[in-house]
Amino acid sequence: MDLPQTVTRQRRRTVPNPYNPDSPIPGSWDEPLDEQSLPGSWISSSSSIAPASATRSQIITAKSLFCSDPSVDVQAGDRIIAPGGPYYVHVRPEADVHPFTGWQPPVEIPLELSEG
Repeated sequence: MDLPQTVTRQRRRTVPNPYNPDSPIPGSWDEPLDEQSLPGSWISSSSSIAPASATRSQIITAKSLFCSDPSVDVQAGDRIIAPGGPYYVHVRPEADVHPFTGWQPPVEIPLELSEG
């Protein structure tokens, strides 16, 4: 199945950890990024909430990235660039396979957009 939209995945490159040289950490979003186009992708709205406190108000919009390739290279910590974005990936769920037929649907990856 081909999905209609192409989006871009951005990943921060790792930099040395000043406290533990054996464990690199993600660099800044301002540094050069590892970018990859994700053809066969589509972004759909999931939900929006508006938490407010006495000192701050914001809108958090939840969307999902659907990819026809279940092995797409998207990880927690990545940023997805698409119309209305950028969106952030906090978790990368497993792409399940039907145990009897071997059929595998497009993978759904939750995204988050914070405003305010």
